[in-house]
Amino acid sequence: MVGIEGKYIHVKQGRLKDTSMVFQMDSSMDLSLCELTKRVLPLCENYIIVSQFTETRSHFKYGLVNHAFAAALRAILQDYHAMVAQLEHQFRLARLSLQGLWFFCQPMMGAMQALSVVLRRASAKQLSGAAILNLLQSQAAAMAGDNAARSLLQKLAHAASAPYFRMLERWVYEGVIDDPYGEFFIDENKGLQKESLSQDYNATYWQQRYSLRHDIPGFLTSVAETILTTGKYLNAVRECGHTIRIPFSDDVKLTNAGARHQYLDRINIAYNFASAELLNLIINKFDLLARLRSVKHYFLLDQGDFLVHFMDIAKEELVKRPSAVSKEKLQSLLELALRTSVAAADPYHEDLTCNVERLSLVAQLQHILKDRAVFSEPNFLSELLKIDLSSLETASQGTAESLNGLETFTLDYKVRWPLSLVISRKALTKYQLIFRHLFHCKHVERQLCTTWQAHQATRGLGFVGTSMQRSYVLCQQMLHFMQSFEHYMTFEVLEPNWHIMGSKLQSSKSVDEVIQHHDFFLNDCLKKCMVLWPSILKKLEKLKDVCLQYARATQWLIPSLFVPQQNNHDPLSQNGNKSQDVKGFKGTNRLRNAKTQLTLVKTEDSNFKSVIGKMADDFKKELSELLLMLSTGSQTEPCLAHMAQSFQALGQV
Repeated sequence: MVGIEGKYIHVKQGRLKDTSMVFQMDSSMDLSLCELTKRVLPLCENYIIVSQFTETRSHFKYGLVNHAFAAALRAILQDYHAMVAQLEHQFRLARLSLQGLWFFCQPMMGAMQALSVVLRRASAKQLSGAAILNLLQSQAAAMAGDNAARSLLQKLAHAASAPYFRMLERWVYEGVIDDPYGEFFIDENKGLQKESLSQDYNATYWQQRYSLRHDIPGFLTSVAETILTTGKYLNAVRECGHTIRIPFSDDVKLTNAGARHQYLDRINIAYNFASAELLNLIINKFDLLARLRSVKHYFLLDQGDFLVHFMDIAKEELVKRPSAVSKEKLQSLLELALRTSVAAADPYHEDLTCNVERLSLVAQLQHILKDRAVFSEPNFLSELLKIDLSSLETASQGTAESLNGLETFTLDYKVRWPLSLVISRKALTKYQLIFRHLFHCKHVERQLCTTWQAHQATRGLGFVGTSMQRSYVLCQQMLHFMQSFEHYMTFEVLEPNWHIMGSKLQSSKSVDEVIQHHDFFLNDCLKKCMVLWPSILKKLEKLKDVCLQYARATQWLIPSLFVPQQNNHDPLSQNGNKSQDVKGFKGTNRLRNAKTQLTLVKTEDSNFKSVIGKMADDFKKELSELLLMLSTGSQTEPCLAHMAQSFQALGQV
């Protein structure tokens, strides 16, 4: 009964395996004695299993839960040894028979059998940590008809979970993982540091620095996410250099004894405290809302006077190829524009920097999607919308060689911990996509405005014919298109969504809610600004390209309609050089002063007429296709209907 072979009984198989042990009895024994002995032998087998498990799982490598479980089993074995000693005493007093032995062993038979089933499964699967606790719980639930066995397994589960609750205490009270054997259900990825938030395009630090393992104790499954988040918040506060500890942690210990709701309530209290501390730290001490307003001023062109000034003084640098643009010069010009504009009142304007990409906006979207396999989580753009990659590839072909700084210029922003939790590289990338879209639209609009000024300089010169008038109309149509689109993005998308996000941030209860509301704002803006609609974005890029071609053509073709008078007293006709006429035409005031000295060579210049006609046809064709796309998609996307309504007047022209 204590695992030692005697004179009449031998164990053929003494090691713990899945199969039962084989006991061999002396053949000279009486058959009736053999039958009585066979009834007691299962208890002996179960004792050997429990004893071997207890000895084995006390070794260092099996972890704290197994150590605690083995200690509890050792206490049961001590009771068993005491029973065997009492039976031995009765036997020496000649008061014990085999029938009596069988009778006295009955209370222990069920308990040892229940333990044997659990230990066989634990040994076969090499279980440890939460898996052991779940096995004890499930087996206790299966013993509903045997109160003694169920109570025993519950007691063992309580004892084995003691070190687990100590780990849990340190995590939810201090944000520390004290898990030398890797048993806790929260895993720490020490390779991820908070500094990665400013570089990682998927912001994996917050999601993967601490994560849930597969094995979670059943009694903690419902609050596993709450427990994970509580420790993450405490860690974030500690990373800011603040020492934090739950106020009641010294007096209240977590345990699964007693009512189940007690430790759940304490976990929820710890979560609320940690969440409030981190939220207060980010919003109040680090001034998150002011930082977001600062980012909005620059990336969403909330205060665009600095941008107008910057585009004026950086014009010569921005027309260069991306590889030839000097970032240092652009940065100094940007700082000059910030200091001489309303942005100088922003206390965080020094954190704004600039950058020049090597790809167009469409190509950058394609690049992000192609590289999503490199990232540790699905790319945020592909999650928002199932983008057709082939359409992006078609749109980006042939654009790399013709790019200039105006098409690749973007802003950047220096964000430090803990604000990088919200304004991460992932969020800044979304801001940059929106900014590049707006910035290029502003550039196209400025070119069309220059063309409009050139047209205004020709008023009153007595044009006869339709070429110039058609150019007037086309210029107005293009300007109306660009200004309508910019108005739609700024006043119907960005501003309303910003105010909605602001009200949600004010009522947020945790940092995760803040991150969620901020990400939703950016995702919604990207989608409604057509950045994530490849076919529509491609059509918009074509329309902008037509507008730029028209602006460049008219700024050079309009002066070709004029030549100086052959008058020696005319200061403009002394050289008769056409290039000087073009140069002089660039100044509107100069042209107006000299208009009495100009003579129209011919009322209809064939070259001018053909160019304007082709531009008008291309613009009308692309605009019609865009309106058709918007009309088709508006049945499922209300934002497309709003945009189509903005262009409705153009479509009727």
